[in-house]
Amino acid sequence: MTLAPLHYIEPVYRPPSEADSLILPVTNGCSWNRCAFCEMYTAPQKRFRPRDEAEVLDGIRFYGETFGAGVKRVFLADGDAMTLSVRRLTTILEAIRRHLPGVRRVSSYCLPRNLRKKSVDDLRELAALGLSLVYVGAESGDDEVLERVEKGETFESSREALEKLRQAGIKRSVMILNGLGGRALSRQHAMNSAALMNAAQPEFLATLVVSFPLGEDRFRARFPDWEPLSVTGLMQEMELFIGHLELNRTVFRSDHASNWLVLKGALGADKPRMLEELRRAIAAPEAAPLRPAWARGL
Repeated sequence: MTLAPLHYIEPVYRPPSEADSLILPVTNGCSWNRCAFCEMYTAPQKRFRPRDEAEVLDGIRFYGETFGAGVKRVFLADGDAMTLSVRRLTTILEAIRRHLPGVRRVSSYCLPRNLRKKSVDDLRELAALGLSLVYVGAESGDDEVLERVEKGETFESSREALEKLRQAGIKRSVMILNGLGGRALSRQHAMNSAALMNAAQPEFLATLVVSFPLGEDRFRARFPDWEPLSVTGLMQEMELFIGHLELNRTVFRSDHASNWLVLKGALGADKPRMLEELRRAIAAPEAAPLRPAWARGL
């Protein structure tokens, strides 16, 4: 059996909605990799570097010869493929179009900082070549929370990046971290995150609960006075967040394994229902359909 020329450096991460996609590694690790809450790319083998261009192109050719038009979706890995130059992204997208003619969607993680030197016209060119969806970890819309966790972004830098993507016609899936500000900053985290989403009007929005499978030491070294929210506190923060959302046609999901209460719907049509589900769970958590602790596979 012929081995693919592209090798995967584990662990490999991708969004849940990319489960059926071809994972195409075009970078290794994350170019920022300073967020206090993130454990995804801290292992030594995940040190950031762009993948060799010839290796990537050989991999695309190999997958084309192996799977032909059977590949429908491609996810550009690792942590933020959008940090690559427009030229390199163009070369990769053109190769996908040439060798994988069945592909209907190309997607990638994207840090807001990745787009600072990319114009709307640049992004339109990438969209025309097939880049149709990016996953943006905004985490919070509150500048104090973002500074405390060393995100390297602000409300305005995230808003500007999301607006560029909108103008370019690239769909945006945004993630907010429930509980990221701890008890002290919970209210401003919820309110300003809602304000950011209202300004951006993303096509997709998801929430995860901040969690530390490898322990809290790294996070607390940068945010020493952080106090975690209780399960009820997390739901109260979600109630405040969703209550202040003014979204028109956003698909909302709060169904990641880290979430205690699964919420799904369209915002704003399903906002009243989701708020009612939250309020019932807050009032009587013992009767709520909460995910058991053992099932929160993180």
